[in-house]
This record gives sequence, structure tokens and C-alpha cells, in this order.
Amino acid sequence: MNRRGFTLIELLIVSVIMGLLVSIAIQRFTNTKEKTYVATMKADLRNLVTAEVVYSTDSLRYTTLIGPGGVEYSVTTGNTSPSIALTGDGFTAQMGNTNTTKTCAIFMGTTALPPAVDEGVPACR
Repeated sequence: MNRRGFTLIELLIVSVIMGLLVSIAIQRFTNTKEKTYVATMKADLRNLVTAEVVYSTDSLRYTTLIGPGGVEYSVTTGNTSPSIALTGDGFTAQMGNTNTTKTCAIFMGTTALPPAVDEGVPACR
């Protein structure tokens, strides 16, 4: 007997395999998006340090103001505006992103802000 086509079992097996592959791909894609959000927060914090250093070169102090009268700085879309706190010899800053629960921090001076442990190097958790 000459039959053409696929049996129901063969189609079911292919569907299950395709479902597994799609679920793996979605998980990988989600992790990639999370890494992108963290990378933009780190880049924004590095840019903040640069802006603060430029400001402190002109005025001999750091500031918590962003915009007119403060540092010339803007955040990437999705990132929250950094919370900046002055310390005895520098500043600390922390920011988040509206698309993830992770937050990143950076500091200048000797007062660390966890998870940042190295001066001028942003870290996230």
C-alpha cells in the first residue's frame, strides 16, 4: 500500500520538539534583554561620573543637581534618574530601570555604595 503524508503521531512529536525549542529560545531572549538593561545602566553611571568630574573641575565640588545649574547629563530611555548623594570626599549614585528589578550603583571617593566596591566602577544586583 502506497501512503503519502504524515501520521498523527509524527506530527505530534514534531510539535512537542518545536515547543521545547521555542521555550528555550524565549528564555535566552529574556536573559539577553536583562543584560541589555544592566549594560545601559552601567553606561549611564559611567557618563554621570564623567559629567560630575567635569562639573567639579569647574566648581571645585560635586553636585546632586542634574540639568541647569548642575551637571549636563541625561539618562537612557527606561533608566530612572540617578539618586545622587554627596559624601565627605565624593559622591554616590544609584539607578534602576523600569524594565527590570536590578539596580546599579557607583561611587567616587572612599564611601562605597553596595554593590559597587571599586571607585568609579559601576556594579549591579
